[in-house]
Amino acid sequence: MEKIAFALEGNETVWFYVLEQTKLGGVRYILVTEEEEGDSEALILKEISGEKDAESVYEIVEDDTELSAVAAVFENLLEDVELS
Repeated sequence: MEKIAFALEGNETVWFYVLEQTKLGGVRYILVTEEEEGDSEALILKEISGEKDAESVYEIVEDDTELSAVAAVFENLLEDVELS
């Protein structure tokens, strides 16, 4: 499982494991968690960077409709995962 660093505002870095990734409506989403194994909180992140950006930029999906749609895709991709 890939572990990647995310730079937050103010020079803080957070590491996440990428559980899965998908594209929906031309937008890239990733499902990440802080723990490699076991039950832990997961986040769905949406790529918001442009094609000319040197690095990928992500934000947490907060819109309930978008979150439900993307969560359903990830649940289908990862049969043993339930996102609620």
